[in-house]
Amino acid sequence: MSVRKAVLGAIAAGGVVYGATVAYLDHFDHATAPAPAGAGVDAASTAALNVIREARCDYCHAAKVDLPFYFSLPVANTLMSRDRDQGLRHFRVEPVIEALQNGGVPDEEPLARIEEVIHQNRMPPTLYLLMHWHAHLSAAQRDSMLSWIAQERRQHYATQGVADRFAGEPVQPVPESIPVDSHKVALGQRLFFDRQLSGNGGLSCASCHSLQHGGVDGLVTATGINGQKGPINVPTVFDAAFNKSQFWNGRARTLAEQAAGPVMNPVEMGSHDWSVVAAHLAADPSYVADFQAAFGSDAINQATITDAIAEYEKTLITPDSRFDQYLKGDDAALNTQEKHGYALFKDVGCSGCHTGPSMGGQAFEPMGLEGNYFAARGGPLTDADKGRIEVTHNPADMERFKVPNLRNIALTGPYFHDGSVKTLDQAVRDMARYQTPDHDISDQDVADIVAFLNTLTGRYQGETLRNTAP
Repeated sequence: MSVRKAVLGAIAAGGVVYGATVAYLDHFDHATAPAPAGAGVDAASTAALNVIREARCDYCHAAKVDLPFYFSLPVANTLMSRDRDQGLRHFRVEPVIEALQNGGVPDEEPLARIEEVIHQNRMPPTLYLLMHWHAHLSAAQRDSMLSWIAQERRQHYATQGVADRFAGEPVQPVPESIPVDSHKVALGQRLFFDRQLSGNGGLSCASCHSLQHGGVDGLVTATGINGQKGPINVPTVFDAAFNKSQFWNGRARTLAEQAAGPVMNPVEMGSHDWSVVAAHLAADPSYVADFQAAFGSDAINQATITDAIAEYEKTLITPDSRFDQYLKGDDAALNTQEKHGYALFKDVGCSGCHTGPSMGGQAFEPMGLEGNYFAARGGPLTDADKGRIEVTHNPADMERFKVPNLRNIALTGPYFHDGSVKTLDQAVRDMARYQTPDHDISDQDVADIVAFLNTLTGRYQGETLRNTAP
């Protein structure tokens, strides 16, 4: 009996300690939570912030935060530190909290990521809930988050013409047009196709960004001046105007900065001095007249050249795909398989990154978020594989890349920054394997998602895009 009493006593004592710990953490969590919404913040945003504060998403998704005492205990620290490192790698919540506190507008990508985990019921994790009972989200709390996301999209991101039932979707139709300066566009178009911008007069912007080939060159990596091979796959120029930054590592903030890069790159277009490029153009009186019309002066230099090219690239948008027609209310624009493919696209988690009208370009994500992509790919790692760290020098940005646009994706292979995947089918499999928690999806699911992706081919200058380049 003494042994039985001892066991029962130990269990009771353990229960008391556990209960006391949970009670302490409940107090600590609420006492150190992020500040509530400020005065004037709308009810939906206030409710969403209260959910984040109650779940304490910041414990694993914010860099600077007061952590519970168990983070300092030897065994718990090892387990929790790993979870926290992964949390920071997957998602940063600070900009969302700040926007909610001040009545700001979160970016599209965080909205999509939060929606993804709410739908998949993946957060907060079970082990965390064992110690933080209050963090378990009720159906009402989850609904409040989804309602807030839908509100933000409807108010700030819905494209004109979208059907009301799709105004809160993570993907929006490509706009029919973007406001541009017609004189700059005409000049920029001429420059985009002009080989004088290259060092040997043999290449233009269109050499790699073929408008007859989905805005790319169809090669694993680009071929530059004198046949030199570049280190990375060419992103499409179509719909690049919707990107928050340009290039795989985001080193250009604007289209004009992007236009400047290849011209001077010794492996790409191989010019060495903007004054030399400008002199070639200034020797042509018709160019002088075009620059005068576009800028009100005959100044021909890096700034005016790249500004004009950027203005032209704003016109390289591809609205009116079959998927856009569906989002605008034409239910017959997609068949049953394609609609199911879109549903899977969201359920698997693809829309958590591929969001907005161009379905990408809004954020940077690690290549291999849920699995070691580079180990599976094999071969040596290159500087091109380093990703955004080359720009920020932040170790957290190692192997992190701008999420590519999915518009016209059926025309823009081979895929990924390294051009390592030839088919859309394999790209879907690899993305599910290395970027989502689902890892392996069925052949039928892959086929359905690919069917959906094939509906994303849009129209340019009134014609549906096709690969017509030799």
